[in-house]
Amino acid sequence: MRSTKIVTSFLKDDDKFLLLKRSSTVKTMKGLWAGVSGIIENDESPLRRAKIEIFEELGIIENKIKFLKAASEMKVHSPQYENHEWEIFPFLFEVNNPMIKLNWENSEYKWISIDELKNYETVPSIDKVLFSLL
Repeated sequence: MRSTKIVTSFLKDDDKFLLLKRSSTVKTMKGLWAGVSGIIENDESPLRRAKIEIFEELGIIENKIKFLKAASEMKVHSPQYENHEWEIFPFLFEVNNPMIKLNWENSEYKWISIDELKNYETVPSIDKVLFSLL
């Protein structure tokens, strides 16, 4: 089975969590809601990749985010590809009223409470990833 290592980060502002709607131009999971995600490149650390993705996808610089927690790596079957799984490295960061500047990877964003997550069509297992950080 093929495996792809990715980071998935959630940003928290008070009691709200940031969800991103993946654009129609990304390669996978188009139109689904997700955290800030990206493929870990070469031998970089997952935490470093998480911070890079937050800057690339949201325009938030590193000194405007506060690292709160990392959860254990988890494996999720990919329904989009046969014989493929995602190795997810989950992270939680805190922000304070950030200015969000989406790049091409996401078409919209929402700040939601934890109990609103069920109302969104999300990437697989996003609930498990988020709950592992709480």
